[in-house]
Amino acid sequence: MMSSDNKEATNGAISLGLGALLLAVLYGGGEVRDKASGKDYLINASFDRIDGISIGSDVHLGGIKIGVVDGQALDKGYRAVLTLKIDSNVKLPTDTSAAIHTNGLFGSKYIVIEPGGEKENMVAGDEISFTQGSVIVSELLDLIISQGKANRAKQADEAKGSE
Repeated sequence: MMSSDNKEATNGAISLGLGALLLAVLYGGGEVRDKASGKDYLINASFDRIDGISIGSDVHLGGIKIGVVDGQALDKGYRAVLTLKIDSNVKLPTDTSAAIHTNGLFGSKYIVIEPGGEKENMVAGDEISFTQGSVIVSELLDLIISQGKANRAKQADEAKGSE
């Protein structure tokens, strides 16, 4: 017969083991399973700018993560080419488009996929033809400020002319 201390130690060890197993399944077990099964395919997308995008950045369709950025390179025309690893359960039409979006004003960046209307689907190695690169928030703010200053100067000139 086991003593009370041995039973408590055994129960504690089993509880810790089950807790660790539960955490492993909840926080990454699904991703490990998906990668091990090899059920992803790679497609490419060329952008003028990919500021804020790195390997591992998310790829979304309809607000749902369908893949990740798997690689980055420059083509002969100095455009940034991203390799996207897409879940094989997601079939993308050949006229699909891709854009770089920001999560909030200063949040992380990710790729948004918009499927087209073609009946034929992309296969591994295909390239997304329609892309929109990254918008730099500081450049956008500079543009807004300069337009505001120009409008103020124009209004001041009009006010002087009407006097």
